[in-house]
Amino acid sequence: MSDIQQPANLAEMVRARAKARGNAIVYEFEGRQTSFAEFDILTNRVANALKAQGVHPRERIAYLGKNSDVYFELLMGAIKANVVMAPVNWRLAGPEIAFIVEDCKAPVLFVGPEFTGLIDKIRPQLPSVRTFIATESSAPGWLNYTAWRDAQSGDDPKVDIDRKDIAIQLYTSGTTGKPKGAMLSHANFLNLVETGRDEKPDWNKWTEDDVSLVAMPIFHIGGSGWGVMGLYHGARGVIAREFDPTKVLDFFEQSGITKLFMVPAAMQFVVRQPRARSVDFSRLKYMLYGASPIPAALLKECIEVFGCGFVQMYGMTETTGTIVALPPEDHVEGLDRMRSAGKALPGVELAILDINGNRLPAGEVGEIATRSGSNMAGYWNLPEATARTLGADGWLRTGDAGYMDTDGYLYIHDRIKDMIISGGENIYPAEVESAICDHPDVAEVAVIGVPDDRWGEAVKAIVVMKQGKEATASDIINFTRERIAGFKTPKSVEFIAALPRNPSGKILRRHLRDPYWEGKDRQVN
Repeated sequence: MSDIQQPANLAEMVRARAKARGNAIVYEFEGRQTSFAEFDILTNRVANALKAQGVHPRERIAYLGKNSDVYFELLMGAIKANVVMAPVNWRLAGPEIAFIVEDCKAPVLFVGPEFTGLIDKIRPQLPSVRTFIATESSAPGWLNYTAWRDAQSGDDPKVDIDRKDIAIQLYTSGTTGKPKGAMLSHANFLNLVETGRDEKPDWNKWTEDDVSLVAMPIFHIGGSGWGVMGLYHGARGVIAREFDPTKVLDFFEQSGITKLFMVPAAMQFVVRQPRARSVDFSRLKYMLYGASPIPAALLKECIEVFGCGFVQMYGMTETTGTIVALPPEDHVEGLDRMRSAGKALPGVELAILDINGNRLPAGEVGEIATRSGSNMAGYWNLPEATARTLGADGWLRTGDAGYMDTDGYLYIHDRIKDMIISGGENIYPAEVESAICDHPDVAEVAVIGVPDDRWGEAVKAIVVMKQGKEATASDIINFTRERIAGFKTPKSVEFIAALPRNPSGKILRRHLRDPYWEGKDRQVN
């Protein structure tokens, strides 16, 4: 919809799309279809229900659930009430979920059918929540979402919204073991689609005939952001409750998907399905991928099977998603640029900085920094962490190490932070180490990422036991699983007598990692 008028904020965007697209389908979910006009009214009801519930502008609400059309109703309904949605990673353990809900001080918590039992168990840990609402079913002691929503008027709530107001708060894994709420504003989202809109390449253009698959989880920018992107452009969004490679193939056959975003691990699961080579992908125009590096052999296989244009994307939650892209024309086997993440999108500045913040010339490795209108507003209630990431000069430090060539292509070299990316999920060693150190017989531990053919990287724990104490790898893994999300638990454990340290006592993680990465040209898989 290249001729659409630029909306003042995301609430205005929903109203404008309803007017322009009317009875066309905006979201399709498990047999239920919602038109743009219906979606506008439903989100009005949500906004009015939040107001009736006593939720004030700029307060946070939380959602714990898998992908659903209800989530996007809640997201846009909250936006119309100038209330901030904070989706919670449903893969987290109970204490981690409680931390996020309490951190954002959500007075209302919306919960999907799979998680009402879990929340009932941890309600004492959620003193800020006044109201619990079950989104897709009735549960004892819970309000029913449909009844709660439909008790209110479908009239426009007419709440004042500034472009600088926060639209969504997405929690990222924390280097100190606690997640941080990245605040993304209306301006952050709108900047992505409005900057350079008249010069967009074909892969970044949308039409009203496009059908996008929302298969990545909505607690990630790759899920929520992708779902909002399709809505902005007046396209149909097909929502997958969760990623299932067999069902993804069904969506291609049944819904005629033209665009989707996936992480490399998910691409591998789909392309390795036995019937993948018999599915009709003729409507698929572009497959966008990112969130972790992709093995060259997997990319080659996907290009052969899907037969569409491929676009690699680099970005982070703090940049409202993609800031760098490698277009289809650079996906040529043997081309050096295939190893790059691509070039900056219109309106995005990139710089490679040394340890003192000075710019480095082409070819030299340093920290990747970026400046654009899509850089987050900051971290919720964390001014010091915000200042460390968002400098006074407006440059966001990504924590990734890389270099740029003379043509402006960005190459990811390593991570300055010790973050592990496994299946597109960010995992910080400090968080895993904290859980393992709770074990009464563990003296100390270092967690590293090691190559993994399926997930890109896998979590490995290097453990030192207390004198006279013993444990098995299974003991450590099972102990950890009770405290943190399953995807963060170590996949392997090695026991050693002492961790390598420098003279100041800092653990030499590279000494632990290097043997596993020998023979690879970069320290990310």
